Amino acid sequence: MVVGTGVLGAALLSRTTAAGNRLVDGILPAQRDALRLETALLDQETGVRGYLLADEPALLEPYERGLSDESEAARHLATALDDDGVRGDLAAVQEAARTWREQFAAPAIASVEKGTAPPSLQAGKDRFDEVRRRITAQQARLDRIQSDARATFGEARSQRDHILLAIVAAFLLAGSALALLLHVGVLRPLALVRTASQRVADGAFAEEIPLSGPSDLRALAGAVEAMRHRTVAELDASRRNAERLDRTAAELDAQAVELRRSNAELEQFAYVASHDLQEPLRKVASFCQLLEKRYGDRLDERGTQYIGFAVDGAKRMQVLINDLLTFSRVGRVQDARETVAMDGPLDRALRNLAAAVEESGAEVTRPERLPDVVGDPTLLTMLWQNLVGNAVKFRSPDRAPRVEVAVADGPAAESGFHTFTVTDNGIGVPAEFAEKVFVIFQRLHGRETYGGTGIGLSLCKKIVEHGGGHIRIDTEHREGTRIVFTLPVADAPTPSSDAAETSSSGATETPAPGAGAAAPAPVPAPTEGTLR
Repeated sequence: MVVGTGVLGAALLSRTTAAGNRLVDGILPAQRDALRLETALLDQETGVRGYLLADEPALLEPYERGLSDESEAARHLATALDDDGVRGDLAAVQEAARTWREQFAAPAIASVEKGTAPPSLQAGKDRFDEVRRRITAQQARLDRIQSDARATFGEARSQRDHILLAIVAAFLLAGSALALLLHVGVLRPLALVRTASQRVADGAFAEEIPLSGPSDLRALAGAVEAMRHRTVAELDASRRNAERLDRTAAELDAQAVELRRSNAELEQFAYVASHDLQEPLRKVASFCQLLEKRYGDRLDERGTQYIGFAVDGAKRMQVLINDLLTFSRVGRVQDARETVAMDGPLDRALRNLAAAVEESGAEVTRPERLPDVVGDPTLLTMLWQNLVGNAVKFRSPDRAPRVEVAVADGPAAESGFHTFTVTDNGIGVPAEFAEKVFVIFQRLHGRETYGGTGIGLSLCKKIVEHGGGHIRIDTEHREGTRIVFTLPVADAPTPSSDAAETSSSGATETPAPGAGAAAPAPVPAPTEGTLR
């Protein structure tokens, strides 16, 4: 209906517009040009008559102007209307005007210029009356054309108004019929579905959704009914799950209590075991040294060597126990989460390593300021101490050690992490062992070459991952070893290095291994087992 009425309305508007355009753009301009043509011919006749009567050349100006106006008006009139009758009348008028000029006007002007007797004015009037008759016939035709066009335009407009009114009435009737159909066939059944759905939403899950109305509405009501059944089933299952979760939560609470008790016992056991284990080792080492001191002159070289083996084994066992305790404390004893200026932990680590750095002649370079991270100051000191201590320890025999601490922030900083690197010019790590060196007790060299227990890098990995970062060896670096690790970016304002140092619970340099492991030192000495 919309498409049909649209096409009909467009046709009516096109017809009305065409009729109006023909009247305004064609007929009215043609009548105006016909009047200009008539005026131009009358000016010519008036000019010739005045010239003949007064013999004044200035009186010929209307005649000459009329010739120019006649030519322009005739040219416009010939293109104004596409009508053969109008063109015929125009040709008749031009022919009559040409005859008048040739037979009267031109000879009369010539006779006055030569001083001879001019033709009779009555003869000229008779000739010009033919021109007037042709002009009158032309104007009558244009009037008839205008009258017909006005009638056509009025009929088109009247027909357009009547049909548009009929279209409006049809749309009103159709709209009323559709409204009634929608109310009876859609809105009323939809209201029933809405009411039933609201009761279900209010908790009456036993309420059934009525299936009535058009097929689409019945399909919708069926889907809602299926959803109701599914909701009831899921609700029953949820209630059963909630009951099971309540029972499980109670069991988990009981297990958590038991786990806390067990962890406390294990913590106490670790300290007691470390003290009880180290005490016999100290006795073994002490009495072996006493044996060597008192009976050294009675022992041969082999006996002295055996005593040295026993003392060395006892001391290495003490170091291993201390390192294992340090490894187990990460994330349990030291678990502060605060904003730390990385310069403070690095300064403390370098102070602890001052003797080793001076003895090896190592050169340590670092940025003027390191960024702030989130972590535990004590653990971060242990991290720097192990990494820099490793770089000094595993140096190349043919050159002085050089250690470079740098910040290599890139896309990681945008994701909330700072990236740090520790680069040395030491013996390096083969690419195939880049993961193995982070496993506890894994060693790439014998104890005779590089001493230690093989815990250092595993401790570094545990510290970094406990803080939420990652640590790895850059296998693309060839000259020595480069260790890369990330730590979370600090959001809060950063305390100064002195404040960070104060907040680390008064960390001091750690005594040498074997001095007692019952009380954990805040900043342990570099782990001797930090092997790559």
